[in-house]
Amino acid sequence: MKILVTGGAGFIGSNFVYYELDNYPNDEVICLDKLTYAGNLETLEIAMKNPKFKFVKGDIADRAFIDDLFASEKPDVVVNFAAESHVDRSIENPEIFLQTNVIGTSVLMDACHKYGNIRYHQVSTDEVYGDLPLDRPDLFFTETTPLHTSSPYSASKASADLLVQAYYRTYKLPVTISRCSNNYGPYHFPEKLIPLMIANALNDKKLPVYGKGENVRDWLYVEDHCSAIDLIIRKGKIGEVYNIGGHNERTNLEVVKTIIKELGKSEDLIEFVTDRPGHDRRYAIDPTKIHNELGWLPATKFDDGIKKTIDWYLTHKSWWEKIISGEYKDYYDKMYKNR
Repeated sequence: MKILVTGGAGFIGSNFVYYELDNYPNDEVICLDKLTYAGNLETLEIAMKNPKFKFVKGDIADRAFIDDLFASEKPDVVVNFAAESHVDRSIENPEIFLQTNVIGTSVLMDACHKYGNIRYHQVSTDEVYGDLPLDRPDLFFTETTPLHTSSPYSASKASADLLVQAYYRTYKLPVTISRCSNNYGPYHFPEKLIPLMIANALNDKKLPVYGKGENVRDWLYVEDHCSAIDLIIRKGKIGEVYNIGGHNERTNLEVVKTIIKELGKSEDLIEFVTDRPGHDRRYAIDPTKIHNELGWLPATKFDDGIKKTIDWYLTHKSWWEKIISGEYKDYYDKMYKNR
């Protein structure tokens, strides 16, 4: 099988590339990435040595380029990780999120339809459901929870999901959608909570926490996410949505304090900053459907996964230290300096 992985130089996409290469040595993996600020070719350094792997630089929203790529490579499956994904950045500049997350999705599916109704999987997010109240721990997102977005980012992802379902209904395109909770693990870009706190703590810098740090997220180790997507593309029911959750809920402050403890740092590094506009309170996914239909369950508990993640950042300092400079530094200062 030949799999086209879009956004494969990013965090989850690169982990999926390695998962497929490791578990299916006879399959071919083509990685397509625009290499924007969050895409990093160094992340794929090991994959580049594998004869079953090929990297292509390009934009999923470039229709002529995508058409040529599908004509020449003839993939059997497309897994779309390519997305602008940071909520704060979407508040600053919504338009680029619409271009990549909505237009890019339509371009990919048009190509899938044109070249023989190619199997298409959309990697989405639990953020399309909005949020849950902090005082109702009994409530969870299911696949039938209405979409109720809070940010330009989540609105763009929800729009893409609706478009995917429309292509299934209108064109009979063989599609599936997965909606995951917050991922963590190797190759996570340092603007996100866990790698940001690890990097800052290692450098004895302040750890900016929005509001009081009470917002709750359901954390999913990235390899568990990859195994779930792999099951969906190989055994999932066409036209269906699958929620992928970790059952590892933590407040943001609990996550930060766990990292501080693991690194032997002081909680004095914590600095509470003005909350982001429309900050969702709690995300929590019910993964019953994917468990019942495909037998998937997360294998990694948060306490184990966070230790593995911290160890990875300790042994791969050169990877993230190169990133924390230039454009990212300017962005970081803009987001946190005066809050």
